Amino acid sequence: MQMNEQQLIELINELVKQPHESEWVEFKLNFHSPEEIGERLSALSNGACIHNQSFGYLVFGVEDQTHIIKGTTFKAKSHKKGGEDLEHWLTTRLNPKIDFSVYEFDYIKTHHISIYVISAAKNQPVEFQHQSYIRIGSITRKLNEFPEKQAKIWKKDMVPFEKEIAMDHLSAADITKYLSTETYFDLMKLPYPSTQQGVIDKFIEDGLVLKNKGYAITKLGALLFAKQLKDFESVARKSIRVIVYKGKNKVETEREQIGGRGYAIGFEGLVVWINSQLPANEEIGKALRKESRMYPEVAIRELVANALVHQGLDEKGFPMIEIFSDRIEISNPGTPLVTPDRFIDAYVSRNERLADIMRRMGFCEEKGSGLDKVIFNIELYQLPPLNIVVAESRTRITMYSYKALLNLDRKEKVRACYQHACLKYVSNEKMTNQSLRERFKIADQNSAMASRIIKDSLEEGVIKKDDPESKSRKYPSYLPVWA
Repeated sequence: MQMNEQQLIELINELVKQPHESEWVEFKLNFHSPEEIGERLSALSNGACIHNQSFGYLVFGVEDQTHIIKGTTFKAKSHKKGGEDLEHWLTTRLNPKIDFSVYEFDYIKTHHISIYVISAAKNQPVEFQHQSYIRIGSITRKLNEFPEKQAKIWKKDMVPFEKEIAMDHLSAADITKYLSTETYFDLMKLPYPSTQQGVIDKFIEDGLVLKNKGYAITKLGALLFAKQLKDFESVARKSIRVIVYKGKNKVETEREQIGGRGYAIGFEGLVVWINSQLPANEEIGKALRKESRMYPEVAIRELVANALVHQGLDEKGFPMIEIFSDRIEISNPGTPLVTPDRFIDAYVSRNERLADIMRRMGFCEEKGSGLDKVIFNIELYQLPPLNIVVAESRTRITMYSYKALLNLDRKEKVRACYQHACLKYVSNEKMTNQSLRERFKIADQNSAMASRIIKDSLEEGVIKKDDPESKSRKYPSYLPVWA
């Protein structure tokens, strides 16, 4: 793996979006000892294996708590251990020998970065000086203290969920029996092949089917195109569930729907059914007609697609949509690969093949999370800001029904201001008092209301002034704090 300077800068930009250090990412400001680096290489390689990551990363020049890029004095390429190059010294003490790359570059002129990019362990734990390590939270520990993690590495053959086999020993006719091949070609806008073999070849090309003592359907193929998910025991547990509750809590269920078909076959019907369960908008913003629904359909579509694409397929649980009288909650198993505050500008897909096919079929955005489209429509509909919560190995996004600005609490106003600043930034614009007034439909003569929200957001540290050196108080503009 060789990377140029621009790729390295982009990599650092993605890594600092992580919600915190993990078993496969560690940040440090400066060098302590060669032994510490060796232990980290072992730990991060083993952690990357366990978490289905191709690489682990040890980054010098980033503060571990804040993820602020500060630069380092450590020169990883030229550092010596005794008279020996540190890189060579480390290589000879790792077993089995793993591929790791060492890079040095200037993130900006005054901020030097050194980074180790470490291949994930394969088939057995990586040891440093005859001892294997793992990271638990932000602490490096000996792997043999955690036998369940050790066992995962020995068992791991690095086959991701999507490539695992859902059903084996099949004939060509079985493929069309269990999978809706017509749906694939319809959604891809391709002509249906004239021969059965032509159909199979296309499914093999996209990783939906494997040639394996006859044919095998992968979990990806079953998850997307199964005529009946219950035919595939290993993916049936990933069926989508929609629950409609009577009020604002879960005391009384009105109805429940469980998706019985593959995601690609059932997606359009699922979105239509969800929208049919949603109330009409009671108080309408200026841009909307009276018959509008409470929530923008495009936002529902994007958030449901995201829940499918970004779920932890190896985690217990299933994607779920819960509809209450005042909100809709869309959740999926697994914790995100980037911090929720950075969803709008993140480009990290947990399930690359699933995401790729869903995008090509037009179910979700070509790049990123589509959250910019969601926030744009939430602002158009004058809804409160999204709330994103990660808890108990689930990620939950809540969209709320209309509330007047006066009924939003301080946290909601600050969150709305931050999301508005993010939307402007990814649209190559900047937030101003005027743009925030337009977001909240605040009359010009009440600009002090917008100023107060901006002041609170600055105090909370979620936005910053575009030009902090400017003394002019007229027409200032603002950016999200990470920009």
